[in-house]
Amino acid sequence: MARPPRTRIGRTPSPLRQRAIPVLTTMAGSMATALPLIVTTSIVPPFGLMIFLAWRALHRQIWPAWAGIPLGLWDDLFSGAALGTSVSIWTALLLGLDMLDRRLVWRDAFQEWGIAALLIATYLFVAYHVGGAIAGWYGVAVMVPQMLIAALLFPPVMRVCDRLDRWRLRV
Repeated sequence: MARPPRTRIGRTPSPLRQRAIPVLTTMAGSMATALPLIVTTSIVPPFGLMIFLAWRALHRQIWPAWAGIPLGLWDDLFSGAALGTSVSIWTALLLGLDMLDRRLVWRDAFQEWGIAALLIATYLFVAYHVGGAIAGWYGVAVMVPQMLIAALLFPPVMRVCDRLDRWRLRV
């Protein structure tokens, strides 16, 4: 029989650690696009957005509605997108998630995965067209592998965020 973990009565986790870990991991995820990876088409998923959505799925009140502005700006600086693209899309996604929370009070992991996959696909589609790409079926066909990779990688990203969350809240 396993012993219960030891706790220190009256102790709380560091407020700095509680606030900094989600922000720093989202910023690090946005910096993943700066890795030296040579490909002919864009297949690297938007890790910053994926981590942002994973933290939002774990704790619904972790990001205020304005959190998409500074974190989206950071993502724009590293992704090479037009300045303001991620700012506006991330903020719109947060507002959409807030409206969805009013409708769906209880969600399971598969629903979170589906919602995140849909939001990531929406982000990629809108960012692709805002960036001035040529519209049409060819543009969508180029985005499909990136959307699929992002959708398949979301559960491992959420698991990593869950492990970090346990460490973040541990005394």
